[in-house]
Amino acid sequence: MKNILKKISTAMNIVTRKKERPYTSAVILAAGLSARMQGISKQMIELSGKSVIAHTLCAFQNCELIDEIIIVTNEAEFPYYNEKFKNEYGITKLSRVVLGGNTRARSAENGFSAISKNADFVAIHDGARCLITPEKISAVVKAAFNKGAAIAATKATDTMKKADEDGKITGTLDRSKIWRAQTPQVFKKSIYFVSLKNCKSKGAAITDDAMMAEHAGFNVYCIETGSDNIKITTPADIREVLGVLNGRESK
Repeated sequence: MKNILKKISTAMNIVTRKKERPYTSAVILAAGLSARMQGISKQMIELSGKSVIAHTLCAFQNCELIDEIIIVTNEAEFPYYNEKFKNEYGITKLSRVVLGGNTRARSAENGFSAISKNADFVAIHDGARCLITPEKISAVVKAAFNKGAAIAATKATDTMKKADEDGKITGTLDRSKIWRAQTPQVFKKSIYFVSLKNCKSKGAAITDDAMMAEHAGFNVYCIETGSDNIKITTPADIREVLGVLNGRESK
């Protein structure tokens, strides 16, 4: 009898802990046309036996703080994310696949609109950043739980210069205060909603989701995730990413 009561108590504690953790949705942006990849779809390139996008999705699938995954894709690749794809890679958290817009910001908005009504936080991630790991995702998500908004980033190591439109240097920045923004970028759902509404009403031009939150007056925190969280943009990036993957497999 004692053993039965102990099992019931343990089960209740597990349920309570699950309820205490905020529900987090991941929006994976994979709608780009790969303009700088010579016509090759970067998310479909196979590296070490898996497509780029499959590497990315597996990292979010294996992160215990992510509850669902929404993929934002283009029309041509929409059929790719079918049951066979989910079964092949075990992507059980994939809840919806939606079409992107004509800009990154619009694609992110489409993905955000598709998250679960139960979501407390949303993580926006570039599908082409396939070297992200479950551990790094967790680090950023935990920071967002605590602060409200946090992004993956890495500190600048080069000397940073300011220059005018002619390229003439106008100043040297303190690199100890300079970060290179990456993804995932994680926000409390209410913060993202207000930031999105503010951005649309003012017509602000933004380059990432953190900038959108900054414009709305929210504090966003940088979490060091290392320089290997590379976004594939050009063919040269593929060689670098493959080198990192091969290094991980050899350990």
